[in-house]
Amino acid sequence: MVFLFGRRPQAAISGSRTDRGPDGRSLWQDARTRFFRNRAAVTSLVALALVAVFALFGDLAASWSNEEIDWSVLGNVAEKGAPSLASGHYFGVDELGRDLYARTVQGTRVSLMVGIVGALISVVVGTFYGATAGYFGGRLDSVMMRIVDVLMAIPYMFVLIIFMVVFGRSILMLFVGIGLISWLDMARIARGQTLSIKNREFVEAAVAIGVRPRRIIARHIIPNLLGVVIVYATLLVPSMIIYESFISFLGLGVQEPDTSWGALINDGASQMQYGTLWQLLFPLFFFFVTLFSFFFLGDGLRDALDPKDR
Repeated sequence: MVFLFGRRPQAAISGSRTDRGPDGRSLWQDARTRFFRNRAAVTSLVALALVAVFALFGDLAASWSNEEIDWSVLGNVAEKGAPSLASGHYFGVDELGRDLYARTVQGTRVSLMVGIVGALISVVVGTFYGATAGYFGGRLDSVMMRIVDVLMAIPYMFVLIIFMVVFGRSILMLFVGIGLISWLDMARIARGQTLSIKNREFVEAAVAIGVRPRRIIARHIIPNLLGVVIVYATLLVPSMIIYESFISFLGLGVQEPDTSWGALINDGASQMQYGTLWQLLFPLFFFFVTLFSFFFLGDGLRDALDPKDR
């Protein structure tokens, strides 16, 4: 997937229509049209928008706070703590009598933040690293990519767990730990795309007029990687959420009073034997809906942005 948005000589610009579709539309307009024809991708986008609204504004509909305890249900949560509109516990309560709806809102907010911020860090670091290695090539490229190979040989989850234990279990450390370790695949993808872009006419024209390499990478190489970066980012967010959920499931991620989908699913799984199945089903529902929506959205973007399908 290569999109030619770099600057070219004026003669090439005036004499070429490679940045236009057959009916005069730009490549981005054509991609947008193709994307909205994909029902699964559009449905996924709507689902993600609803999940985001739930995370941002769900507290406005909550009758209880995420830390408030309903003492009237303690001792008999299986019968008194079931989901009920009358009691204000829309999703029921957990084993400690806390409102599961409010805690699911908080867990959704934390998990989405970890996924989006972690993916953003990974994409930014990996794109610049890979573009730099691919553009300069030679010995620098070999050294930079061998560093990536060595880092990829290290077990990812083991490093993340060690990172959380050494530097403390906090949301900030979770952001940094997931983002800075998961950029390796993005670096290899960006490097491979850069190798095919750097010999294009508009890059050679920029080199001929004396544009500095740093400016060429920022203004010509990276903009042409946007298609790949966007698609990879939509697939990276669910991976970040899964990593965070797994860490929280082990008890090494988000700590009380904060929570996340992984922590909620862990609590719900441990309480299934007591007949409080809602503790598992509600956070698990949001978890699966979000993951599948990101996967379908990534597939839709890939199909829309792939020039071979035009």
